[in-house]
Formats: sequence, structure tokens, C-alpha cells
Amino acid sequence: MAIISDHTRKNITGDSFLKGTFILALAGIVVKVIGSLNWIFVSRVLGGEGIGLYQMAFPIYLLALSISSAGIPVAISIITAEKLAVKDIFGAKRVFRISLTLLAITGLLFSLLTYFGAGLLVEYKFIRDPRAYYSVAALAPAIFFVTILSSYRGYLQGWQRMTPTAVSQIAEQIFRVVTMIVFATLLMPKGLEFAAGGASLGAFAGSVAGLAVLIYYYWRLEAEIKQQTGPLACPVSVEPVGGIMKRIFKLALPVSASSIMLPLVANLDLLIVPARLEAAGYSVEQATELFGYLTGMAVPLINLATILTASLATSLVPAIAEAQARGDRLTVFQRTAAAMRIANLITLPAFMLIFLLDAPISQMIYNAPNAGPAIGVMSTAIVLLGIHQVTTGVLQGLGHTAIPVINMGLAAVVKVLLNWTLTAMPELGIKGAAWATVADIGVAAVMNMYFVNKFVGYHFVLADITKTLAATLVMGAAVYAAYDEMLLLLGSNTFAALIAIVTGIVVYGLVLLFTGGVNERDISRIPVAGPVLLKILHSAGRLK
Repeated sequence: MAIISDHTRKNITGDSFLKGTFILALAGIVVKVIGSLNWIFVSRVLGGEGIGLYQMAFPIYLLALSISSAGIPVAISIITAEKLAVKDIFGAKRVFRISLTLLAITGLLFSLLTYFGAGLLVEYKFIRDPRAYYSVAALAPAIFFVTILSSYRGYLQGWQRMTPTAVSQIAEQIFRVVTMIVFATLLMPKGLEFAAGGASLGAFAGSVAGLAVLIYYYWRLEAEIKQQTGPLACPVSVEPVGGIMKRIFKLALPVSASSIMLPLVANLDLLIVPARLEAAGYSVEQATELFGYLTGMAVPLINLATILTASLATSLVPAIAEAQARGDRLTVFQRTAAAMRIANLITLPAFMLIFLLDAPISQMIYNAPNAGPAIGVMSTAIVLLGIHQVTTGVLQGLGHTAIPVINMGLAAVVKVLLNWTLTAMPELGIKGAAWATVADIGVAAVMNMYFVNKFVGYHFVLADITKTLAATLVMGAAVYAAYDEMLLLLGSNTFAALIAIVTGIVVYGLVLLFTGGVNERDISRIPVAGPVLLKILHSAGRLK
């Protein structure tokens, strides 16, 4: 078996665990900021009803995309990391080539099925509003390109190179946003359904741009491998294609089910929520608008608040897999503990900010204060979603890929039951659907934590959580007071909300420093910005 040396492997493999997380988080922030600005413009062009049409098509796109990729990108990441841990570069490259071929076939198949099946979805009332047909048809071509794109991301992440993913995400978002705004505006005179379809074309433009970036980084990696290792002969023994496929599917099928679960639940929402809102007394148009508030406004805000935890989960998969392949249990525990601690430090204050400023933030971003109630309820899911994301990454890295999907399946049953019951209550309406989503995430998170404790031995440290909670409560009081005072003083919701958010962040950081919730070691471990922040704090006398 041809191998690479430890020195060569360390030179070629890219980012450390925390550095990779920082890179992905930074890219995630840029992507979300661009996306948030996009939704401001698109929401103003399409309105709640147009956003509802777009969101009725999007779960179908996600479902087709998840089935077409079949969890293979995560499997690529895991297997590549394992191969590199034992210095088998040929095995890693062979896995990528085989999986890329498979994904190209499945991506093309599901892209065609989605395009030609859009009419049937409307005909059989799977989509209750026939105007959403154009959005489904416009999203179909993107499935092929996103599927190919995901295979490149999985391979590069297996090398623990997160920069390609980060850059491709930014390029993908820029092209998607520009396309959405331009075509939604141009097609609005033809009708709302055509404008929503035009906005859906953004997924195609973004996927092509993101794929081009990843191909560039892939060829750069190939060049570096040749430079570090020189001309490499073929390995003496080649692992059979059947053996590789068996290993891929063993990891991919549970991950696939986990990936499919999210769009599947979203499609169940599409079937249940609008219908149950109608049962509560709302018209079809009103139900569509409320559905847009929840899925097109509240959910993106929650995802924005969990950028870092999503990045942690992505970085954890190859990092945990590599340590597990080397039998290094201590490193597995340390990486898990670091990720969970960072998750709590981020998600608790994010929850408080959105919970207290639900309507002001909704007014500021979407010009839709009526989305505030759904956003307020959904804010309680931020902490739970962070825990769920990180624990899923840990379990997948350990090779227990079936556990998260089983937990998500059980949680989805709870959500369906609550959706059916709570959404039809006139006094709850769309808030009932939001509470059902919170319960869904919460049940999955708690079950994941049980298994992480079982396999890793990790559990929450009460002292750390207490300090974080205390800082969050003080921050909440500061935010509440700052918003009211600034609103009276300035008379502007936007400026009042922004000042309140900045005030809250500053207060939260200071309380953590004074109570020992974060220390010098924590700050020093922040990539790039850590040393600079340490110098500032030392100069200010905040650290000894």
C-alpha cells in the first residue's frame, strides 16, 4: 500500500479544528449577512405571499437534493480523514473518484424528476397553491450542480481544508442573491407566481459559481500533493470498487436518512401547517402568508444565530474521525468539550437577543412586524439547535451515523402530532407550528446528548453554564432597557434595535470576563483575532 509520511500529511492537510471552524464561521457570517440583505429586498418585492410561494417549492428541492446526494459527501469526509490518518493518500483519492461518479448520476436523475414532476405535485394537491409550480420547475436544474458541488466539498473537508468550502459558499451566495433580486424584479409585472419562480433561479446560478470555485481548489490540492510527494506509483493492491461502495453506503445511508429528515419534515409542514391554519379560520392567502413568516423569516433568523455551531459540526466530523482512527480518545473528548462550550457561549446570548427583540428585528430586517410572534417562539430553539448540530457532528465523526437519524425520526413524530394539534388552535395559529418545531429540535438534541455522554463521556459542566447564564441574563436586562430608551430618544426602530444589540454584546462579553466565564486561554485559542484581542485586554488591564 502506497502511503504518505506524517510530515507530508501535516503539510498537505489544511486547517486545524479550531481554525477550520473559524474560517467556516466567518464565511457563514458573510453568507448570512448577504442572505439577510437579500431577504430584505426579495421580501419587499414578493411580500409575505410571494415568499410563501417560494417556500412551498423549497422543501421539495431540499428533499430531492438530499436523496440525490444520499449522505455521500459526509461519508467522503469521514473516509478521507480516516485514510489520511493512516497515511493512505491513494485510498482517499479513489474514494472521491468513485463517489463523484455516483453523485453525478443521482444528481442528474433527481434534477429531471423534479422538473418533470412539478406539474404532478400541483395536480395531486401536494402543493396546495398551484402558483408555486414555477418555483419548483426553476429550482430543478440546481439539484444536479449542487450534488456535484457537495462531493468536492466532502473530499476537501476530509483533508480538513475548510477554506474552499468557505470561499465557495460566499461565491454561491453572491450569485444566488443577485439572480434572485434581478429576476424577481424583472418578472413581477408578469405576476407574483412568475416573480417567485424567477427568485428560485438563484439556486442554479449560485450552484454553478460554487462548483467552479471548488474545482479550482481541488486542482490546487492535486498540485500540492504532487509537489510534496513527487511522482507516485500506483498502489500494489487496489481496494475493490465493491468494497469502497459498501463502506460508503454503510456510512452514507444513515447520514442520508438524517439529511432527508429535514426536508421531509419541511414537506410535512407544507402539507400540515397551511391546512391546519385554514382549519383555525384563516383563508388560503392568509395561511400562505403566515407560512412565509415562519419558514421564510423566522427559520432563517434561527439559522443565522447558529452559524458557529453549524461550522463546529462540519469541522468536527473529519476531526473526530481522524482522532478516532488513531485511537486517541482524549482528543475526541477534548474536541467535543471545546465545541459544546463554544456552542453554549454563542447560542445562549443569541436566544436572548432574538427573544427580546423579535418584533423590532422582524420590522428592521423584513419590514414585517407581524412575523414577530413566530420569531419570538422560534428563538427558544437556538440553544437546542446548537446542541443538536454539535452532537450530530460528534456522533457522525465517531461512525455512529445511524443514531442522529433515529433520534430525528422520533422527534419528527412529536412535531407532526404537535403541528396537527397546536396550529389549528385559533389562539395559537402559526405560533403553534413554531412551538412544534422547537419541540422537534429539543427532543432530538436531548437524545443526541445521551449518546455523546455514552460514547465520549462528555457532560455539561454546571459551573460554566451558570456563568454563561448569568452573563446572558445581565445582557438581557441591558438590551431591554437600551431598546426602550433609544426608541424614545431616536424614534427609529432600526437604530434602537441596532444599538440595543451592540449594547447587549458588549455587556455580555464584559460580564463573562469579570466572572471568569472566559479566560485568557479561551481567547488565545481564537484563530487570527485571539492574539490581537489579548493585547487589547492586557492594555486595558482586564487580564493579568
